Amino acid sequence: MTRIVHKFTRTVPTWRPRLRPVDLATATPEQLSALSVTPSNTKVSDYVLTLAHDVESLKVRSPLFNAIMYDAGGMSRAERELGAIGASMVNRCIYCAAVHADRHAKLEKDTAVTDALFSKGENADLSARNRAIFDFARKLSEAPVAATPEDMAMLKKVGLSDEEILDLILSTALFGWANRLMHVLGDPVRDEVGA
Repeated sequence: MTRIVHKFTRTVPTWRPRLRPVDLATATPEQLSALSVTPSNTKVSDYVLTLAHDVESLKVRSPLFNAIMYDAGGMSRAERELGAIGASMVNRCIYCAAVHADRHAKLEKDTAVTDALFSKGENADLSARNRAIFDFARKLSEAPVAATPEDMAMLKKVGLSDEEILDLILSTALFGWANRLMHVLGDPVRDEVGA
C-alpha cells in the first residue's frame, strides 16, 4: 500500500506520475534526443520521462534547468538549492523540497539548515546570509511583489553580488514552475511497511 506524502523531509519519496512515462525502449528518435540532456546529467527520472511526451518543451527545459542550477560562477550550488527549497516549501512540493534539501545537505556536508527549515519553517534559526536568501526566495514564491527593495538591500548587506542575486531569482522562479508541473503530473508517495 502507498500513501501520498505531506510532510517535508530530506528523504526523497517515490514520485508516481498520473500519465505513463515514455519507455526508453520504445521512445522515438526525437524523444531520445530530448532526453539526452537530463537535469543534472544524471539518470533519467520518471518525471523527465513523463515530460518527454512533449518533446519540444523538454528540449528547452533541461538545458535551461542545467544552466540555472549547475553553471559555474555566481551563487554557490548550495545557495541555489536553498532558493529551490524556499520555493518548494511555499508551493508545498514535498518531492522537490526533499530532493533539493538532500542536495543542499550533501553539498554543505551538514543537515543543520534543512533540519531547521523542516522543523520550524520560516521561523528557523539561520545564519544572516541563509536567512536573507531563504526569505527572499519565500517572498518571491508567495507573491513576487512581496520581495521588496529592503529585501534586495538585505541580500547585498549579507554579501550577495548582483550576479548571485540573479541566480537566486532564477533558481526560485524555476521552482515556482517546476513545482507546479510536479503537482499536476503526479504525486509523492511512500510505500507503507506492513500495510
